[in-house]
Amino acid sequence: MTRGTLRIYLGAAAGVGKTFAMLNEGRRRAEYGEDVVVGLVEAHGRPKTAEQAAGLEVVPRRQVAYRGAWFEELDVDAVLARRPRVALVDELAHTNVPGSRNEKRWEDVEELLVAGIHVISTLNVQHLESLNDVVEQITGVTQRETIPDEVVRRADELQLVDLTPTALRNRLARGDVYPPERIDTALANYFRPGNLSALRELALAWLADRVDEALSEYRTRHGIDEPWETRERILVALTGSADGERLVRRAARIAQRTKGELVAVHVIPQDGLAAPSAALLERQRLLVDELGGTYHEVVGPEVAEALIDAARSLNVTQIVMGASRRSSWQRITRGSVIGRVIRESGVGIDVHVISHPEGRSEDAYVVPRTRRPAALPRRRVLLGFGLTAVGLPILTWTLAQFRGDLGIPTVMLLYLLLVVAVSALGGLWPALTAAALGNLLVNWYFVPPLHTLTIGSTEHLLALAVFLTVAAAMSGFVSLAARRAVEGQRARAEAETLGRLAGSAPAATTLDTLVRVLGLQGAAVLHRTDDGWRIDAGAGDDIPGDPNLAAIAIDLDRDHVLAIAGAPLRSENQRVLDAFARELAASVALGELQAEAREAGALSAANELRSALLAAVSHDLRTPLAAIKASVSSLRQRDVVWPADARDEFLATIEEETDRLDALVGNLLDMSRLQTGALDIAATPVALDEVLPAALTSIGAPTGAVRLDVAETLPRVLADRGLLERALANVIANAIRFSPPGTPPSILAGVIDGAVDIRVVDRGPGVPLEERGRLFKPFQRLGDAGQSEGVGLGLAVAKGFIEAMGGELEADDTPGGGLTVVARLRAAE
Repeated sequence: MTRGTLRIYLGAAAGVGKTFAMLNEGRRRAEYGEDVVVGLVEAHGRPKTAEQAAGLEVVPRRQVAYRGAWFEELDVDAVLARRPRVALVDELAHTNVPGSRNEKRWEDVEELLVAGIHVISTLNVQHLESLNDVVEQITGVTQRETIPDEVVRRADELQLVDLTPTALRNRLARGDVYPPERIDTALANYFRPGNLSALRELALAWLADRVDEALSEYRTRHGIDEPWETRERILVALTGSADGERLVRRAARIAQRTKGELVAVHVIPQDGLAAPSAALLERQRLLVDELGGTYHEVVGPEVAEALIDAARSLNVTQIVMGASRRSSWQRITRGSVIGRVIRESGVGIDVHVISHPEGRSEDAYVVPRTRRPAALPRRRVLLGFGLTAVGLPILTWTLAQFRGDLGIPTVMLLYLLLVVAVSALGGLWPALTAAALGNLLVNWYFVPPLHTLTIGSTEHLLALAVFLTVAAAMSGFVSLAARRAVEGQRARAEAETLGRLAGSAPAATTLDTLVRVLGLQGAAVLHRTDDGWRIDAGAGDDIPGDPNLAAIAIDLDRDHVLAIAGAPLRSENQRVLDAFARELAASVALGELQAEAREAGALSAANELRSALLAAVSHDLRTPLAAIKASVSSLRQRDVVWPADARDEFLATIEEETDRLDALVGNLLDMSRLQTGALDIAATPVALDEVLPAALTSIGAPTGAVRLDVAETLPRVLADRGLLERALANVIANAIRFSPPGTPPSILAGVIDGAVDIRVVDRGPGVPLEERGRLFKPFQRLGDAGQSEGVGLGLAVAKGFIEAMGGELEADDTPGGGLTVVARLRAAE
C-alpha cells in the first residue's frame, strides 16, 4: 500500500490563517473531484473559518470521558473506515485526552498516512521541540504541547502561512482571532510586536533550514557535486596563523556584500602532528561567532581535499584563503594547498587568495622546519649504539667464516638488515653510525684486495656507494617512523589528558594530574593576599610557595598564579601546560563563583528567615498574646462580677494560649539553633516506647487522639533523646491538626535494612506532589488555609533535628488519601 503524503501549514502564531488555508486547500481539491473529509478542525469561534468548512464532509468526532467531563478528539477508526483520499486534521501538535487511541495527534495522523490517506494539517512554530526553550525565552510562556522536529521534517510539503506583526495585531484588534474579552490581554502579552517579529523570524529560519536539507538531499540523490548558487556561502579557510582574524573579516565583508552566509573551516591533518596555536584558533572561532558565521573543524589526510569536500557538502560558492610566500623549492617539496584547491574547486566555486604581510597561511598545515619530531628516549638511543658496537663485530666474524661461499651482494644485504634493526631501535644517529662502519667493514674484509681500504674495481666501488646510500636512506625512513610512533603515543596521551581535563575537576586533582603527566617536582595554585602568597592547592614533593622562586609562573587571573617547581619544560609540553593552565583558571573562577553563590545564598536565606520571622511575630505571636491580654483584662475589671464558669474559661484561655506561645517560641529558638549550627547532639541508644509517650504528653494529646502501634521488641535507635522527642512531637502534632474528626492518625514503627522507620500516618487532605518540596521548609503552611495555629516551623524543625542525628525525614502519600511522614533513624544494636 502506498503511503499517504503529509502537507503542513506552518505559522508563527495563532491567527495567521493556517486553518483557513488548510480548509481553502480542501475546498479547492474537492472542487477538482478529490474525496476530501474534515477529520477535525478547530474553528475557535471564528466565523470566517467556519464558513470555509461549509460544504465539506465532516467525520464525527470521538467522545472521550475524562474526570467527569466529555471531550472531543479525532476518531481515527471512523476516518480509516470512511477511507477518503484526503483528510483535514487541525493542530498537529495537540495532546489527546487520556484514554484516547494515541497520546499525540501526530500519532493519529501517522496511522492515516500508513493507511494511504493524504493528510493536510497545521502547526505553530512554538510547538517544535527544538524551539521550545527559545520560544519560552521570547514570550515567557511555556509550551506544554510539543512535536518532534523529525516528524515535521518528514512532511512531504511544508508551506509557511506568513503575516506581518502589524497585520496580525490588526486582525486581533478587529476580533477576528479571539473574543472581545481576551483581545486586550493578548495584545499586551503574547502578541506584542517584538514577540511576533521574533516568532516570525524563527519560523522563516526553521523553514529555510528545511529547504537547505531538501536541496542537499536532492543533489546527493542525483549525484550532483557542483554547488548550486541558490544562496551565497563564503568559506574562509583558517590555519591557526596570526593573520586568520584578517581573513575572517575579509570573508565577512564579502558575505555582507553578497547577502550570503559566512562559514569558517579548519582542517586538522589526519596524523595530528601539525598543531597550530590553539589560542589563535579559539580567538578566530569567537570572531566568526561574533560576525554571525559558523565554525567547523574537519579531519582529513590531505588539507586541500578536505577543504573541497567541506565546501561541496556545505554548498559553498566562494572560498577565501590566505596567500603564501613560499619559495619555488618549498612548493615543489611540500606542495601547495592553494594551488590544489584552485585546480579541484570546479566551475561552481570561486577561490579568493588574499595577500598578507606574513605570507604563512599554508605553513600552519605543514610541520615547520624548526619543529623537530620528538626525540626517542635516551635509553633507546644508547641501546642502538650498543647494538651497533656488539652486532657489527659478531656479524663480521660470522660472515668471515663463510667468505668463500657468500657473494658481496649477500654480505651487503645482511649488513643492511643490521642497519635497519639499529635504526628501529635507536633512531637515526646510531643507524648512520652502523651504516658507515658497516661500509668500512665490508670494504676491509670482503672486497678485494682484502684487509685494505683500496677498492680493486669500479663495480665494487659502485656497490659500496649504493650500499651506503641505501643504508642511510632506510635509516632515515625507519627512524622517522619510530619517531612518529613515539610522537603519536605522546599525542594520544595528551588527548587523554585533555579529555580528563574537560570534566572540570577540582584544582587539587588537576594539579596532581599535571605533576604526574609532565613529571614535575611540584606545582601549586598561589593566591595573592595582603600578607603575601597563600597556597590554595598543591601537588608534588616540592610545592612552590612563591611564584618569584618558581621555575615557571603563569597568571591565572589577577590574584591567582600557577607556580611550577623544577627544570623548565620542553617545548612540546608547552601546549599541555597551557591546557592545564586554562583548566585551572576556569576551576579557580568557578570556585570563586561558588563561594559567592554560597555567601549570597546564606544571606538570602537569612533575609528570608528574618522576613518570615517578622511576619510570624507580627501575626502568629501576637495572636496568643492578644488572647492572653484580653482574658487578663477581663478578669481585672472591678465593675464586672464574673461567674465561676466564666472565670474558669478565662483562666483556661490564658493557659492554652501560654502553652501555644511557649511552643511557638520553642520552635523559633530551635530553628535559630539549626540555622546558626549551634545544635549540640548527645546521641545515645533510645527506646521508642519511651520517647513516643513523652512526645504525646508534651503536646497535650488527649487519650485516643493517636493510635500507637509500636512493639516493645523494636531495637533502640541512636539519637539525642530530647531532640528526638521534640521532632516526633512536631510531626505528631501536625498529623493531629489535619486529621478529620473521628479518624485519628496512626504511629507505626518497624525495622528495614538495619534502620528503624517511624511512620506517622494521617487521613487528612494531604499535600500535592508539586508542593511537597516546600513541606519541610521554614514558615510554610500547606493545606491549612483558615487555620491560625503555628508559623509553619514544626516540620522544618523536625527535619533539621532528625538529619542532625544522622537520620532522614520524608513525606509520602497515604494510600486512600492523606500524608505519611517517615522518620528513619539508625538502629543502636
